[in-house]
Amino acid sequence: MAKAKSKFSENLIKLKCGVCGKINYFTRKNKKLVERKISLQKYCSRCRKRTEHKEVKK
Repeated sequence: MAKAKSKFSENLIKLKCGVCGKINYFTRKNKKLVERKISLQKYCSRCRKRTEHKEVKK
């Protein structure tokens, strides 16, 4: 029996810390409307401060 695809798994992206390189967050993105890579200010537990987190490939 085929496994049904989740509508959320197609839009999941990883966010990687720009300082230490640790992947801390997963989020969703509407790929039809937003074509550029996402960059957000998030808290990094390894760096213990807010740093820029950028979208990386799966």
